Amino acid sequence: MKNFIRIIMLTLLVTATAMSASAQKNKKGKDRRHVSREQLAETQAKYIADELAFDQATTTKFVSTFCNFQKEMWALGPRPKPQGAGTEEESKKSIESSFDHSQKFLDLRRKYYKEYSKFLTQKQIERVYELEMKMMKHLGRGQGDKGDRPKSKASKKRPNRQKRYRRSCPPGPCPVDSAATPNAAN
Repeated sequence: MKNFIRIIMLTLLVTATAMSASAQKNKKGKDRRHVSREQLAETQAKYIADELAFDQATTTKFVSTFCNFQKEMWALGPRPKPQGAGTEEESKKSIESSFDHSQKFLDLRRKYYKEYSKFLTQKQIERVYELEMKMMKHLGRGQGDKGDRPKSKASKKRPNRQKRYRRSCPPGPCPVDSAATPNAAN
């Protein structure tokens, strides 16, 4: 019995040590999984270039241009959120601020569209925008306004498996069931 308790204690000690060691940060003091914005933008650009099968020269130009576009977008800052209940003047300022931000973003997209047009075809640019949007949706999945949406139990409920896998048989006895059990008729 003493040996059994010692083995359990040793196992718990090894597990706790392994868990704390894996949770430690690397030498630079950053979490290993943390990626900077610049690294993420470069990775996205390389992914898009790979998907579109650019040659090396075009890939280099694209990565540089895409990263510059991302940096300028970040400089714009986040889109202003509506203020909610306030005076008419505050609401007007909020809406105009949102319009200004949207216009700056549109101007930036036009500027970089002209840059892309120098070395990409229009179909390639269109595909770049599609892939960029797909990545934005993928990356933004878990970052929505978490407090704004009501969470209902129905949305978390697992689907009824019987309904999901229901066979489509004509009215009456199902031929699939009768074929599976040949002795059922006897």
